Amino acid sequence: MTTRVLLVDDQPLIRTALRLVIEELPDLEVVGEAGSGEEAVRLAAETRPDVAVMDIRMPGMDGIEATRRITAADEAARVLVLTTFDEDEYVYGALRAGASGFLVKDMGMDEILGAVRVVAAGDGLIAPGVTRRLIKEFADRPANPAPARPLTAITEREREVLALVGSGLNNTEIASRLVISVATAKTYVTRLLAKLDARDRVHLVIIAYEAGLVGRA
Repeated sequence: MTTRVLLVDDQPLIRTALRLVIEELPDLEVVGEAGSGEEAVRLAAETRPDVAVMDIRMPGMDGIEATRRITAADEAARVLVLTTFDEDEYVYGALRAGASGFLVKDMGMDEILGAVRVVAAGDGLIAPGVTRRLIKEFADRPANPAPARPLTAITEREREVLALVGSGLNNTEIASRLVISVATAKTYVTRLLAKLDARDRVHLVIIAYEAGLVGRA
């Protein structure tokens, strides 16, 4: 299957660079380009992409509001945020708005394309290192903190796993930390997704922060 991609950035050069590379790939297809949040919401409804690669800072409607509207729609596209870590203070808001992950603009093209494929496959993009620093930065001071989600439906072991996911650990790292198999760690994550009605792993990170679990594991 071909993954349908919507490119959203107010810099035409970035959109053009991504489009030229994607046009050479058999499994990805650009179905639209938008230079603003308003245009992104409209094109998402018209073209029904699988993934929207979304800038945050744009004139008019920003990427956070565009992400919120796109992910709230029926048959919603998944959103992959494109941002600059050292300057952008809106990433946490975008993840809470429904984004399934983020990219930084200085990543290699292969990494960007790989991230698009990961998100299209239904997973969230939680990259070690950068993700841990980035999400912690914004989780410590969200603009509109949400009330903590009750976690009565999960077991104590699942709480441990959730805290580790929130700290940015992947399944292999979780397995090592808890002395369990990787398959078992994956099973715990799958259960958490179902029990907490989380859209993906990134959403679990947000839930872990809002529940105050990060730093306890």
